[in-house]
Amino acid sequence: MEINRVYCEDCRDTMARMPDGFVDLTVTSPPYDNLRTYKNNIDKVWGEHIWKPIIEDLYRVTKKGGVVVWVVGDATIKGSETGTSFKQALWAKECGFNLHDTMIYRKKGVGACGSNYCYWQSFEYMFVWTIGKPNTVNRLRDKPNSTAGTTRKNNKKCIELGTRTNRPGVMISKFGIRENIWEYQTGMFSGDTKTSHPAPFPEQLANDHIISWSNEGDLIYDPFMGSGTTAKTALLNDRNWIGSEISSEYCELIEKRIASLKED
Repeated sequence: MEINRVYCEDCRDTMARMPDGFVDLTVTSPPYDNLRTYKNNIDKVWGEHIWKPIIEDLYRVTKKGGVVVWVVGDATIKGSETGTSFKQALWAKECGFNLHDTMIYRKKGVGACGSNYCYWQSFEYMFVWTIGKPNTVNRLRDKPNSTAGTTRKNNKKCIELGTRTNRPGVMISKFGIRENIWEYQTGMFSGDTKTSHPAPFPEQLANDHIISWSNEGDLIYDPFMGSGTTAKTALLNDRNWIGSEISSEYCELIEKRIASLKED
């Protein structure tokens, strides 16, 4: 297959041409629960009969130790959340994936969103699926430590003798490992390139997952590429990429964003 390009087609057609164990990392957000209106009316036909075989295909094309990041939320219908997110996560496990981490994408700047009978909706799930132990884990260290600069005792207990051995203390660093709730600004103040796509996720979200679960030269895939955010951030981090997008209009948008990036 040709890499570093978007295929204007159904993602199952793209994955059908991929050999087994081809992709290092997938970062994507499917058109879940008809919460947005998309080109080609993909939101009107989206359902279990589509996402189940797609997740099966992702399992086949993902390398052993590879990772899939699946960003998804639920609609509320007749007063009840659909639970589609959980169904997809459990189906991924049935296909053979490990549910490596259930992460939260907290959206800043969403305003009053959701039902008047519930608390305002301000997050989506980021399911991290792996095939076995992930090959790459580059945990981000940007959580400020309140005790930075102090020394923590580092005593080691000798189990056989029941004594403790004093060892040199450990200096607390300025930043610690990030927690699994990630917060990003959305909307016009997010700092991302404005696009005509109805539901782009923040570039920083894609960037942080690409850094976390892949290395330079790895192949990143997005089966629902939309406005091309995954491709852009893959390129900025010296990764290769492949995208699938069923809308020709969005494919043109992706190509323009990538072309402008190469010109900079």
